[in-house]
Amino acid sequence: MNRKEITKFLSNLLVQSRLSSRGNYYAREVSLDYGTTNVRRVDFMQFEPAGAVSVSDIEKGVFTSYEVKSCKADFNSGFGRNFVTEKNYFVMPMSLYKEVVNDIPYHVGVICPIPILRDKYEEFDNPTPYDAEVGEWGTVIVKSAHPVGRKRSMIELLFCMLRSGSV
Repeated sequence: MNRKEITKFLSNLLVQSRLSSRGNYYAREVSLDYGTTNVRRVDFMQFEPAGAVSVSDIEKGVFTSYEVKSCKADFNSGFGRNFVTEKNYFVMPMSLYKEVVNDIPYHVGVICPIPILRDKYEEFDNPTPYDAEVGEWGTVIVKSAHPVGRKRSMIELLFCMLRSGSV
């Protein structure tokens, strides 16, 4: 698979396995600081309200950012490190994670694709090629994100997600 195909594979798998569940709201390509000279874009942004019955449930919601990285050049490009939410994740192949594990900030988590019936530790030792006949793929958190304080308001982030047009 080439870089573009891996990015598409990772993005589709993320949506299928983590973002499409009931009660989660997400958007692709969320632009921040739109209309300025410092526009930044987050690959995926998710909002998970604590509930949907009361205003306080919604206000207690948590935002999560996901940045998809297909290869080391993509990881080192300097683009796509726009982590502005409480929880932040890189989504990358296990083989890339092995290469850059020491370059990932403490608070940023990592999600990797693995075949459904495979153990994540076995996958780390011997990553499965994407063209292998393995059946179904899933995602696993190989490094948990450590929540950080958010600097942007809920209203601003929800508006940015809505403006992306891909909720």
